[in-house]
Amino acid sequence: MTVVGLILWPATLLGLFYVLLVYFSPGFSFLFVPFMLYSFYRCVVQMHHFSAAFRIGQVLQHYPWQILRDMPRSLSQHPEAEVDGMWIEFPHPEGAAKKRVPLVFVKHHRSHWWLKRIGGPRTEPELKAQLDTLWFAGDPRFLGVVAVPAGDGASPRRLHFLYQPSAFDRTAAHRQETDATPADRERARRAGARFPEPAPTWR
Repeated sequence: MTVVGLILWPATLLGLFYVLLVYFSPGFSFLFVPFMLYSFYRCVVQMHHFSAAFRIGQVLQHYPWQILRDMPRSLSQHPEAEVDGMWIEFPHPEGAAKKRVPLVFVKHHRSHWWLKRIGGPRTEPELKAQLDTLWFAGDPRFLGVVAVPAGDGASPRRLHFLYQPSAFDRTAAHRQETDATPADRERARRAGARFPEPAPTWR
């Protein structure tokens, strides 16, 4: 659907522009401008969709899904998070007892659905309950994909890409991956993280 949108919305924008130039006088521009602006906006949004879908695909190639229940989450600042924002905690990949790693929704593109359900004290219990069971694939020290169960409970939906800023920006503060092994970092790199390549060793 993302690929279809990448084709249809630019085609719609060009089609409207063509119809305006060929079949109407400039005086009718005000009728077309709102639709052309919306088509242009959808073109930009669709590019973000494609980028997110590509990153999700990369993660799922290298990390299996796991089903998690009752993960802590909040809109308030997490003391161990690299940046501020709403967050969900995920189990430490090394299985450390009761140790969790927060992943923040760094970018708010397509995160409104999650915002309404992570919510605060006034959020309806029925909405909060929709996040009691989560699907997760990835390493929360670097990046991952979070989702909720589909209606049948056997597949994920509402897939959303999450990441630590330090996995993509070498100048960002590193707080979570200090216990990661070179193999952990290499796996995350194959899944899309942008760590600098390790320096060659000379003998």
